[in-house]
Amino acid sequence: MADKPTSGEILGVPYNFERPSLGRMISAYWQPGEGMLVEKPFGVGYTLNLANWRSWVVVLVAGALLWHQEQRSSSGEQEPEDEPVEVIVDDDESAD
Repeated sequence: MADKPTSGEILGVPYNFERPSLGRMISAYWQPGEGMLVEKPFGVGYTLNLANWRSWVVVLVAGALLWHQEQRSSSGEQEPEDEPVEVIVDDDESAD
């Protein structure tokens, strides 16, 4: 039986199922000179490159949205519920 590859690409999406080491984890998340997205050190797909300033903008926006949601839920503020709507159907056949 042939050994299955533990890393590669499927339909342009990278995968890597090799056991990650601490050095490989750090070097995967911190790649100066690379783009905002880099291959994950373990698993399928891409992750943020923390050496790129755009990644920190994404992290800050996500954190701000999470903080805002938590503040809203802890203050007891509820979204207004939909009120029932009355629908009147005119079944007058003389309108033909």
